[in-house]
Amino acid sequence: MWNTFIYDPILNVLVIILSYITMGDLGFAVIVLTILVKTILYPLSKKAIKSQLDMASIQSDIALIKAQKLSKEEEAKVTFALYKEKKVNPFSGCLVILIQLPIIFGLYYVFLRGLNLDPTHLYSFVHAPDTINTLFLGVLDLTKTHSIPIAILTGLTQFIQVFVSPTQKMQAKSSVGQKGLSADIQKSMQTQMKYVFPIIIGFITYKIQAAVGLYWIVNNIITIFQERAIAKSLKSKEILEIKAEVLI
Repeated sequence: MWNTFIYDPILNVLVIILSYITMGDLGFAVIVLTILVKTILYPLSKKAIKSQLDMASIQSDIALIKAQKLSKEEEAKVTFALYKEKKVNPFSGCLVILIQLPIIFGLYYVFLRGLNLDPTHLYSFVHAPDTINTLFLGVLDLTKTHSIPIAILTGLTQFIQVFVSPTQKMQAKSSVGQKGLSADIQKSMQTQMKYVFPIIIGFITYKIQAAVGLYWIVNNIITIFQERAIAKSLKSKEILEIKAEVLI
């Protein structure tokens, strides 16, 4: 089941890119694969970012609910009523991450097995390239582990992605002035996401194949621009809707 739905499809797509697009260059094949995945997931990413922005915009309302010191059952009931009223799905932001995890694990196993081009794992219409260049920019061997440059770049791009994220900025603004245990927990989580998570990601990519780290780096860079573009388009749409309502 793992081979059928995860390993074989990722391997075959990568081999197709290697054969017909990057002419055997593995580094650029990983970049093309990342762009392809981000393009396919764009509708889900847009929905997730909108949900995260909506969640950040109602943090003050949630804080007011918590200040009422209701029972857990009543608080949950009132909170979900607020989600329904504001048309917010608190779980949609996790969907893109959950979908990408099998891709990341699949890439990990593709390179763990040494980019195995055994015909039993290749579809009949897929032809492997005669030679594969595993050196990215002629320097980094993407099939090797313990790549310090890749680990540093992964951690750095992860930090930048969180630091400039419109959703993180909005959540930080909404938490200003809030007090209590929930506010402290929220601030602690924001700090960990900004400073601790990039270090963890950098350490993980140091331990695994550099190709997976390259995927993560490109994914972070695309996400930085994607989030800003989506947030800007949603804000413009919201302004237009407000103007339309005023005219009506």
